Amino acid sequence: MEIRVFDPPMCCSTGVCGPTVDPELVRFSADLDWLKAQGVTIARFNLSQQPFDFTGDVEVNAALQVKGVDALPIVKVEGQIKSQGAYPTREQLAVWAAVEPPAPSIYTEVIAELVAIGAAIASNCEPCFKAHYDKARKLGVSREDMMRAVTTAQSVKEVPAKSVLGLAERYLRGKSTVAETSRTAIKFV
Repeated sequence: MEIRVFDPPMCCSTGVCGPTVDPELVRFSADLDWLKAQGVTIARFNLSQQPFDFTGDVEVNAALQVKGVDALPIVKVEGQIKSQGAYPTREQLAVWAAVEPPAPSIYTEVIAELVAIGAAIASNCEPCFKAHYDKARKLGVSREDMMRAVTTAQSVKEVPAKSVLGLAERYLRGKSTVAETSRTAIKFV
């Protein structure tokens, strides 16, 4: 099974570089990597880097003559155009490639923001918290769910803090021997 992707002009072969990356290109690149892992052959062409592959394919060239670069991306499966003008979903690619579709992901944009809120709490990053709080609100995340993320992050953060405080107390109150100190120091090096 071979899938050929004819991308619009991009800075690199995948378009996932530079200061601003289109999340759709990141998703599609991950989908193609997933297909490769399923044994599907993927060939990807970038108009700005491989123009002769576009003019050399009769159907792709015809689409470009009619719609210009708006026809791109074009996805061909076994020589047949399956998609034009937009990147297909992983589920569509799975059907076209005759592979078992993936289990639906539970990792949504909402969950990503809740994780980011927790990470902001764990790293004590005020600007991060504010930015992810705003994004989560725009996505309709409740204050209660955000508070759960904060509480979980704080719990995770407190366990090692309590542990190191206990270690400090043992050392500073003289309940730890020099030999134990050396063993502990070696463990953390």
